[in-house]
Amino acid sequence: MAPPISSLIASAPSLVFKVRRREPELICPTKPTPSNLHSLSDIDDQESLRFQIPFIHFYKHNPTMKGKDPVNVIRNALAETLVYYYPFAGRLREGPNRKLSVDCTAEGVLFTEADADVSLEEFGDALQPPFPCLDELLYDVPGSEEILNCPLLLIQVTRLNCGGFIFGLRLNHTMSDGQGLTQFLSALSEMAQGAISPSIKPVWERHILAARDPPQVSCVHHEYDDDVANDSCLLTTPVGITQRSFFFGSSEISTLRKHVTPDVQHSTTFELITACLWRCRTKALQYDPEQIVRMTFIINCRNKYKPTKWLPSGYYGNAFAYPATLSTVADLTENPLSYSVELIKKVKMNFNEEYIRSTVDFFVTRGRPHFTVTRTFLVSDLTRAGLDLIDFGWGKAVYGGVARAGIGTIPLVSFYVPSKNHNGEDGILVPVCLPGPAMDRFVIELDTILNKN
Repeated sequence: MAPPISSLIASAPSLVFKVRRREPELICPTKPTPSNLHSLSDIDDQESLRFQIPFIHFYKHNPTMKGKDPVNVIRNALAETLVYYYPFAGRLREGPNRKLSVDCTAEGVLFTEADADVSLEEFGDALQPPFPCLDELLYDVPGSEEILNCPLLLIQVTRLNCGGFIFGLRLNHTMSDGQGLTQFLSALSEMAQGAISPSIKPVWERHILAARDPPQVSCVHHEYDDDVANDSCLLTTPVGITQRSFFFGSSEISTLRKHVTPDVQHSTTFELITACLWRCRTKALQYDPEQIVRMTFIINCRNKYKPTKWLPSGYYGNAFAYPATLSTVADLTENPLSYSVELIKKVKMNFNEEYIRSTVDFFVTRGRPHFTVTRTFLVSDLTRAGLDLIDFGWGKAVYGGVARAGIGTIPLVSFYVPSKNHNGEDGILVPVCLPGPAMDRFVIELDTILNKN
């Protein structure tokens, strides 16, 4: 039997503290960089990625770094790193047919220096979203939030009174995905520790993921089905949305495995967690039995499908698709967990290079649409992205990953991030957003699965 669900949840923290910020500044490359116009790929500029996504890293005090200021170290390293990643210092422009390009103006990245009257220990043993005072630890500088004609990165480094610090970053998602961001942050961390240049040289080449001429939509893309029906989750105002994080360790995964039939007992951890969450979430939202629900998950295409002809090492753009599987509410909630596991397995099995090419062609022929949000649950697995491994010289982050669940004002997205529980056990943390009453029902449903004999 798994631990009681209360031990798996991180509820909204009550910690309150003050953050004193200096005026934000623009950090520019230390050397002249090319001033050209770089087109984004046809995956980058889809409507679904035209938003800002926040990340946060917590670092302990390190006595060996005495006399070094993380603010100055990271600020200086950022200016040097932008010589290589100079498109990040530019601004997005929109051309005909909503095509996005980066104008490499070298205007710079927004950087804010801050101090907080709080220690890392006061955040608790297990750092998990939602984080207290997040809007102060990663302050959205007024006028910087737009997708076009605004800084593509915003960084805030906040010193803590214990000697540790918090690194917050806001990314314009059209520029990079999780692995692309990790590549940039790895370069930044290398420069912070004295490297002359990044070990992996950045590669633009966004034309690799451009539509074919002529476009050939050869696959069915349920992730972009037209569906304008009402969804109680989407109709809830942000004030009514609750966020909690759920931890899945070895005990929880073992329990889930016991719920599935022998033919799918060798399913991956991702498949088991995703199937479980989709089922519990659907029950919690109390949709009508005959309604269609959609499970969408991100599949990255790096290191797959003829790598010598596909994406080169150093590519830091968005390189993924999010195929979907469908089910009626009744089938999903009344069948055993094996049913949803099998649906997810089938999607993964049918995903290939042609699916990605078809997706890109679909964007271009349909005006770069947003994925369907009605009765949709989308997950992104960042457990192998390496965000938690970023080391500016003070050691690896205690927590490194997304700062919250959801994207923008859409609460239907959850990210899987590596984490430790209160006992120091390694596992997967999943922040979830739901309307308050639905969250209460979700906790009950998850508890039923994880603690059923």
